[in-house]
Amino acid sequence: MEKNGAARAAVVSVDKITFRREFRAACEQNSCGKYGKCWTCPPDVGDIDEMTTRAKTYKHALIFQTIGQLEDSFDIENMQQAAKKHNALILSLIAELTPALESSLILGAGSCKICERCAKAMDKPCQYPKKAIVSLEAYGIDVTDLAALAGMNYINGANTVTYFGGFFYK
Repeated sequence: MEKNGAARAAVVSVDKITFRREFRAACEQNSCGKYGKCWTCPPDVGDIDEMTTRAKTYKHALIFQTIGQLEDSFDIENMQQAAKKHNALILSLIAELTPALESSLILGAGSCKICERCAKAMDKPCQYPKKAIVSLEAYGIDVTDLAALAGMNYINGANTVTYFGGFFYK
């Protein structure tokens, strides 16, 4: 995984992952500004109970994290660059694992950024449904608990930003 940009990776049992409905409620508060504006964000991504049930059909999850360096805690530009690198890792996994995708699930961090402007904003269907990235949080996954379960730090020191992803498989 490191060759693809992951700082750390670990396999966990899906039955040990904490799912919480409150994450959907946090999405509904629209703190990131993407609620109802992106096909992979609530409410359009799907019903939380159905998504949680789907995730729990998998036996294992390869959890991975990427860590970006920042000049300071207000360095939005490098946070966005780190998010792009994280999404590039996910896209490389999608490309490498395409044959297995029918029986697996890949989740990322934050809203999908495959397109510069989501087709939802133009009342059009997703242009890349097989590449669209849905977040761990949209599935109700408590990423703080997930990091601990995977033996990883949720926060990796001053002037860093950490993103998580997961490849769920049977």
